[in-house]
Amino acid sequence: MSRKILKDLLPPLVLRNITGLFYGWNGNYCDWETARKKCSGYDSEMILEKVKQSALNVKDGLAAYERDSVVFMEHEYNFPVLTIVMLIAAQNNGKVRLLDLGGSLGSTYFQNRLFLDSLPEMKWCIVEQPGFVEAGKKYFQDDRLKFHYSIDECLENTDIDIVLLSSVLPYLEKPYELLGSLFRSRFKYLVIDKMPLVNGSDRITIQRVNPGIYKASYPCWFFNRGKFLDFMKQEYDLIAEFDNTDSSNIKSEFKGFLFRIKDNV
Repeated sequence: MSRKILKDLLPPLVLRNITGLFYGWNGNYCDWETARKKCSGYDSEMILEKVKQSALNVKDGLAAYERDSVVFMEHEYNFPVLTIVMLIAAQNNGKVRLLDLGGSLGSTYFQNRLFLDSLPEMKWCIVEQPGFVEAGKKYFQDDRLKFHYSIDECLENTDIDIVLLSSVLPYLEKPYELLGSLFRSRFKYLVIDKMPLVNGSDRITIQRVNPGIYKASYPCWFFNRGKFLDFMKQEYDLIAEFDNTDSSNIKSEFKGFLFRIKDNV
């Protein structure tokens, strides 16, 4: 029986459970290392090559945008993130200097390039794994799009106005440590997009990628909403919250947030 027929016949709860058997998110692991040992990881040459070829199709105008190596032929803009970028531009005479942590080979940049190209000055800086940075520098880097091996290296070259973490924190062993380091750098704005939230305790799962995309698995956090927001509010004010279209076979919601550094910190 095909997945389409199953989707038509079965209620959502049953369908989520069946999906989790083959791909999606499952498990509730006691620690990151236990989950990691059961995963193949993300840093494979096969994944990098597939993402690179898809991103080149987008760059060359053969596809509208790319996400996780999947190409899409019709434009679908990330309007919440675009609105935030344009807000920063309005405050800075059309200038935006953005740090995209875990930004692949420019997925979000190329997806929204039609609007970003209208800005008088745009610096979109990506910090990624070494293989992605090398491919980015070779095939995609230009005056607006830059690739760096670390946050420190990026800051040596560019004064950053805004940091974007789009579907990044769930895939880090110690996400709150990264947030703490960003706090110390006192970036004016933090945008956290595609954040998976649950009502219960933080949960470590294993995500198995749909094999139609590529074969991979990796640990993935689902965050307690209250804990996450309380942590952020130590140093940042919540300016806006928005919904994402992402979903999971685990009962959760995916959200985006705009935070601004507190004036009195």
